[in-house]
Amino acid sequence: MKTTLLASSGSFITAQNLDPILPKKIVDCKIAYITTASKKVDDMSYVERQRERMNEMGLSYTEIDIEGSNEEELRKILAGYDVVIVEGGNTFYLLKAIRESGFESVIKDLIDEGVVYIGTSAGSYVACPSIIMATWSNRGFDRCGVLDYTAMNLVPFLVKAHYVSEDLKELEENTKDLQYQVRPITDDQAILVRDEEIEFLGEGEEVII
Repeated sequence: MKTTLLASSGSFITAQNLDPILPKKIVDCKIAYITTASKKVDDMSYVERQRERMNEMGLSYTEIDIEGSNEEELRKILAGYDVVIVEGGNTFYLLKAIRESGFESVIKDLIDEGVVYIGTSAGSYVACPSIIMATWSNRGFDRCGVLDYTAMNLVPFLVKAHYVSEDLKELEENTKDLQYQVRPITDDQAILVRDEEIEFLGEGEEVII
């Protein structure tokens, strides 16, 4: 079974949320924690908070930076993991690293083999067909020369991370001419894709655009 979970925040990564969807309990999984996107942000405190959460949960994880690796190296580096968590940060930098390293080909093969992909924020954006959503932010991230927003297409829709109700009007305007459905998620929500089945998870009601 191919399993992809797209979350808005790393706070969604709990045993309560993940144990029902993983082949074994999260505490028994070997986790690859991809932190590449955090290298191009000014405040990395969210990564430290995520480390603390995972340590408190007793998770077995290895931090991995895909930037500078090639496809052959990544296949060796990522061999043997049950779960790959791709952390948030600068979406443009992350996509650039994905393209240059061959990560897309590697992760697609791993997902086919049963490895679970979990994205948070930028890690969710790059799993979509496009990262156009990252251009709607006013956070002023360096776009790292990325002009083509085509992403990994692990799922057939776009997500809008960190959604709050005040975003609705702007989001409706930004999505008028898009060919893909946009699914907003708050920091307490996620979208689960298992093979062809799509399921909304988390607190509150799903916002339909």
